[in-house]
This record gives sequence, C-alpha cells and structure tokens, in this order.
Amino acid sequence: MLNKILDFFQNEIKQPSQELTDQQRRLASAALLIEVATIDHKFDQKELSSLSLLLKENFSLSDEECTELTELAKAERDNSTSLYQFTQLVNQHCSHQEKFNLLKDMWTVAYADGNLDKYEEYIIRKVADLIHMAHGDFIRAKHESRDHT
Repeated sequence: MLNKILDFFQNEIKQPSQELTDQQRRLASAALLIEVATIDHKFDQKELSSLSLLLKENFSLSDEECTELTELAKAERDNSTSLYQFTQLVNQHCSHQEKFNLLKDMWTVAYADGNLDKYEEYIIRKVADLIHMAHGDFIRAKHESRDHT
C-alpha cells in the first residue's frame, strides 16, 4: 500500500496536471508579451489594450482573470533574471503552432503603439531563438502581424 501511494506522488510530480500546465503556459505567454510591451520603457495604453485583448482571446479569460494574469505575469517578469524560465515552459508545453502564434502576438503588441522599437524587435528575435523557431517563422509572424494592424 505504501508503495502505491509513493508511486502516485512520484507520477504526479513528474507529470503535472493539465490545469497546472495550462496555468504555466498562460503565465509564460503573458510574461513574454509584457516583456515586449515594456522593453522600450514605455507601456502605453495601446500596448496594454492589445495585450489584454490577446490574452482574453487566446485563453478565454474574463476581464478580471485577465487583470489577475497580467499582474501576476508582471510580478514574475520583474522577479526573473532571464527569459529562460518562460521560454522553457513554452518549449515544454506548446506545439509549433502555439509557438508561432505567440510570436505573432508578440509582434502585435510591438506594433500596437504604431512604433516598432529596435529593442522590441530584439526581444522577439531572442525569444524566437529560445523557443527554437526558424528564422522563416520569425519573419512570417512579423509580416502576418503587421498586415493585420
């Protein structure tokens, strides 16, 4: 009996529940979008609106849930020393298409204020590399986002 209990806990630790995985994916995505919005030291209303709309659409969140996720992601991003903790979660829990959509969303936030800053482009390029996206996907996401803004 004791071995069965031990096995159960070891399996739960090795394989997190789907709910935890979804929460981690949401938090990682939100933190990376916030990184794009704040990298130029200007987090204006257009970028915040764009970010909120993307989070609501992508994760079917209410206004309150979106606000909570945004605040939590800001705090996590502020306390992190690198993007690795977020990109690692994306790599572990996202498909190629989800990664591509994240890149498109990052470009959408970058374009939201009408001014693409060189640091915004730099951070998107860095994330694309860290989540193992090909340069062609990076460019395609940029063009698709720019065409829809």
